Amino acid sequence: MPASDAYGAKLDALSLERILSHIFRTNLANEEKASGSGPDAPLKRPTPICIWGSHGIGKTSLIKEFANRNGWKFRYCAPAQFEEMGDLHGLPVTHDPDPQVHGDETTIYLPPDWVPKQEDAGPGILLLDDINRADDRILRGLMQLLQEFEMFSWTLPPKWQIVCTGNPDSGDYSVTSMDDAMLTRMLHFTMVYDLKAWLAWANTHGVDQRGIAFLMTYPETVSGQRTTPRSLEQFFSQISGIPDLRKELELVSALAHSALDVTTATAFVAFVNDELSQLVNPEDILDPARWPDAERRLRELAQGSEQAKRVDRLSTICTRLALHLRRNGQQLDDRAADCLCSFVVHPSLPGDLRFSLHRDLVQIGGRVAIAMRREDVAKAITAVL
Repeated sequence: MPASDAYGAKLDALSLERILSHIFRTNLANEEKASGSGPDAPLKRPTPICIWGSHGIGKTSLIKEFANRNGWKFRYCAPAQFEEMGDLHGLPVTHDPDPQVHGDETTIYLPPDWVPKQEDAGPGILLLDDINRADDRILRGLMQLLQEFEMFSWTLPPKWQIVCTGNPDSGDYSVTSMDDAMLTRMLHFTMVYDLKAWLAWANTHGVDQRGIAFLMTYPETVSGQRTTPRSLEQFFSQISGIPDLRKELELVSALAHSALDVTTATAFVAFVNDELSQLVNPEDILDPARWPDAERRLRELAQGSEQAKRVDRLSTICTRLALHLRRNGQQLDDRAADCLCSFVVHPSLPGDLRFSLHRDLVQIGGRVAIAMRREDVAKAITAVL
C-alpha cells in the first residue's frame, strides 16, 4: 500500500462527530431490522470505522466522550501493546466435560479481560487505539475481528461497534502499513485540527479562559509537533490554579516549556506580560458591577496606536463573548442583557466586527437573540449597512 497521510474526508471534530453519530445510529437501526427478521436471521454487523490524524488532536477523546455522553458501554484496547496472538484471542485452558464418561479433554480459550462479555448488551464501542502501531502479525490477526466482529475464541455482543484510530502512514510516524485487504474492511475519515471546533470544545470542558484567549490571539502556535491541542490542554490545566500568572511568571514559564515548543512557550510568556491585562473577559462585560471597568479598558484599547493589533484584540474579545453566551445564554437576565447591548453598540468596535458579532449572537437564539432586537442595537447595525 502506498504511504498516505489521509484517508477519506478531512473533517474537524464537530463535523466528524455529526457523521459518526449518523453512522452509529444507522448501524444500530440496520442491526435491529435484521434481528427482527426471525430468530434464525444472521446478525448484521456494521462496518468498522477508522479515524486517521496526527497525534494530539483528540481522536481518542472524541470517541470516549461520544460513548459517555450517550450512555453507551465502552472498551479500550491498544493493539500496539500486544506481543503475541494470545493477547488477542486469549489463552488456552484444558477442559474435561465428563472425564468418567468420555475420558478425553478439549481445549478452550479464555477471552482477555478487555473483551466485552456476552451479557454486556450494547450499544457499545470497542476502540482499537493507534491500531497501525501494532506489529504486522497482530494486524493480520485483527482482520477476522474487523470482518466478523469475532475471533475464533470470542464474539462481540450485539449492538457493539468497532472504531479504530491511526496515525498517518506518511513517514513521520513509526507505524505499520496496512494492505488493501485490511483497509477495505473499514470506513475511513481523517480528523484535522480546526480552531473554531477546538474553541467550542474548550468552552464546554472548563479549559482555562486565559489559555483560550492566548490561542485565539496566537492561533498559528498550534504547530502539530510539540504544540498540539492535547499538549495545550495539559499546559492550561497546570496553570488553571494560578490566580495571577504575572506574579508567578517563572513557574508559568517552566510549565510552558515543559509542555510546548520553545516558540509557543515564549509567546505565552510575552502574552502574560503584555496582552493578558488588555483583554476583557465575557464575565466583565455581562456583570453590571464590572462593566464600567470593562468599558474603560475598551476605550483605552480603542485608543491604541497599532490598528491591526487593536482590531485583533477586539476580535478576540467578541469571539470569546459569543462562545460564552452560546454555552450560558439561557442565564442572561435583564441587567446582563443591558450590558451586552452596551458592548455591541460601543464605539470601540469597528463596524464590520459589530455586524459579525450581532449575527453570531442572533444565531444563539433565546434571550440573547431577543436582546439583539432592541432599538439601539438595531440602529447601530443599520448604520453599518
